Formats: sequence, C-alpha cells, structure tokens
Amino acid sequence: MRILLINPPVYDFTAHDFWLKPYGMLTAAATLGPAVDLTLFDFLDRQSTLMPAVKENHPDPFGRGKLFQQIIPKPAPLANIPRKYYRFGIPQTAFHRWLTPQPPPDAVLIQTVMTYWYPGIKEVIDDLRRITPRAKIVLGGPYATICPSHSATLGPDLVISGPNLHPLYHLLNINPSITPIPWHLYPILKTGAMTITRGCPYRCTYCAAAAFGPTFQIKPLADVIAEFDLLAARGVKDIAFYDDALLFQAEKTLMPFLKYARSSGVNFHTPNAVHARFLTPAISAALVDGGFKTFHIGFESNAADWHKTTGQKVLAEDFTRAVKNLLTAGANPRHITAYIMLGHPQTQLQAIEDSLKFVADLGIRSMLAEFSPIPGTPDAVYAEKLVDLTDPLNHNKTAWPITFLGEQKVNHLKELCKSLNRSAISNP
Repeated sequence: MRILLINPPVYDFTAHDFWLKPYGMLTAAATLGPAVDLTLFDFLDRQSTLMPAVKENHPDPFGRGKLFQQIIPKPAPLANIPRKYYRFGIPQTAFHRWLTPQPPPDAVLIQTVMTYWYPGIKEVIDDLRRITPRAKIVLGGPYATICPSHSATLGPDLVISGPNLHPLYHLLNINPSITPIPWHLYPILKTGAMTITRGCPYRCTYCAAAAFGPTFQIKPLADVIAEFDLLAARGVKDIAFYDDALLFQAEKTLMPFLKYARSSGVNFHTPNAVHARFLTPAISAALVDGGFKTFHIGFESNAADWHKTTGQKVLAEDFTRAVKNLLTAGANPRHITAYIMLGHPQTQLQAIEDSLKFVADLGIRSMLAEFSPIPGTPDAVYAEKLVDLTDPLNHNKTAWPITFLGEQKVNHLKELCKSLNRSAISNP
C-alpha cells in the first residue's frame, strides 16, 4: 500500500520555521507497520530542493529560519486586518510537478495544526482530487480535532478527531504495528522534534490542550532514548520538544534522559514553553548540562488576579525564581524568553505593559504570544461577541488582538516589547 504524507503550506499573516516538523503525522505513520510504502512531501521543509531560496539577514545558529512566502489576497473575514497576507512554503506549481509523475498513492495523510491554516489544507485536497482522484484522504491533528465538522467540509474521506487512530486502520484495512518514526523520509534533516510526555495536567482557560486527551502520560525512558538515537544518527543537531508539560514529573523520564544525552552535542529547545514553577535549581542545572540552549517559559502576566481567573499556572515569584535558577545554572540570558499573552479578553486585569517591564528587569527577553479564541475553551466565549468563531479564519492570532484592542494599541505594545528586549539583553 502506497501512502503519501503531506505537511501542507501555511496561509497566514506571519509564519517562521521554529523547528516546524509534522511530528504528529510521522508518529501516526509509525504505527502503520512495515508493509506500507511511505512517501513524504513537506511544504515547510527549508532543506528541500523544491523550496526557493530565502535571504537570511541573520542566520540562526539553532536551526530556525525564514520560510519562502508569497503575498496573496486576504480572505473576506480578514479583509479589514491591516497586515499583508501570505502563502508560506514550497510553491503550489512545484508540488504539481512533483506529484504528477509519482506512482498514485492509495491514501494520503495530511497534517493539520492551527485551525485558521485550513486554506492551505484545502489547496492540497483540491490538487489531490484533480491529480490523483482515487486516493483516500485523511486529516488529523489540532484543526481536525478542534473543528471536525468544518474539516469535513474540505472534502477528505476521513477526519481523525483526537488521538484514536482505529478509524484510520479500518479505512486502510490494516492491523497496526509499531515501527520507528520515519525520519528517513527527509533526504536532508537538520532539525527534529520529540516528546517525552503527552497531555497536560493543567486546565488553563485559554488553552485547548484538554481537547487532545484527558490524561497526562509519560513515555518510557527506553522509547525516548530510541527516538533520540534515531534523530542523532541522522546528524540532527537541534531538537525541539513539543511537550505541553515537559517538566511535570521530570524525575521519571526527563532527568535520566538528560544524563544519557548530555555528551551527544545535540541542542535542545522548548518552543511550547515550560512551566516556571518546575524550574528548580536541580532541574535547571540538568537542563543546561543536558544540552538545552533556548528556554521559552510560559508567564503570560505578572498580575496574580489574572492568573487566579485563568488557571493559576504561575505567579510572579515562581517566574522570578525560575529565571534566577536558569541563570545560576549557566543559561544564556539572551536565550531565555518569557511568553506574554497579547489580546486576552481580560487584558486590563492582565497588565501587559507592567508584565513586559517586569520581565525586562530580570534581564531576559519577552515575546508577545497572541491570543487565539479557540472554540471549546472557556475564554473563547468572550470572543464570540465580536467575531463568528464557526469560521476558523476568525481564530487567527494576528487578527484577534487587532480586532479586540485596535491596531494602535497592538503596535504600541509590540514596539514596547522590542524596546525593552533591546535594553534587557544589552544590560543582562
């Protein structure tokens, strides 16, 4: 059976390769057994010979980089957003030239991520229906899980909503068996992704993590080591951890894994953010010693009252202590970043400007993480008064803060963040 795996292009105002890999789709493909013939087309693979060259003003030493982009018309729901809209990834014509001579696949698995990226998925499905009409098309991932009904309108044969893959096995008429994650499908692989845990024990009111499974699980150490060894053998030098709660119960698998990996020369990164309260002196030292180079910490606000209403994930004193522990362990302050949410419905309580200044005073950077009104989360009900959430385009993280706060306020906060970052990293 021939199965084509596709990581689609991104339609959005902004996109950047922060160690982007279709990890969920590759993990699902690893359960299909050795009898299938897998092929991968990753529209976001910057190492692909089909990806047009992009001028890098400041090459990133840790594997991050710009994606090829093309300006395209804004869809109607986003027409009033004063930003340029792009298609990111390998050009559509290059995909046509690649796909047409390929042996026709029996099935195509398409990775989904952000709900509002669905136009890129629609582009791929329309091309597949025209060029290889007999293939069964399957969608899985966050968009398919959060918006299964909307996903079905794009025309796939199956939408996998959640972690249960048995409908996929039934469609393909196969008995699942575990094989290694097929990283070999990339001719050139410089960055990779891993997880040590699945799920999150917290229930923050702005987060959709609960939609992907009710339980928190930790992988056995042997499985994590095998996954790491596979990437290291390919020569990967930078690995991003996609965990929602990497440091929770770290003593079970993370800590022994770090002892195993610390002499490997591989750099580790935390784009999904780690919980500040778990950055103890011991864990901070283990992370730095084990090869972690960039640290993204979920902070969101230094206002205790705001945290009380959203899940009590972290308090200012937790965050201050975490930063001190990382710096004491030897982390580079230029590579420690605090996520602060932009556009949360309770923005007055959140005190964004004070939060940005609080972080800068600690000598590290802030990054404004735009709020996305995700259906099913408690905080999304506030957004329903201003936008129609039945269209996932209205979940867009660039559009919502502008709609809610206004362009002038958003621009002011972004400029303040840049200014404070310059001050913080020049005087750590």
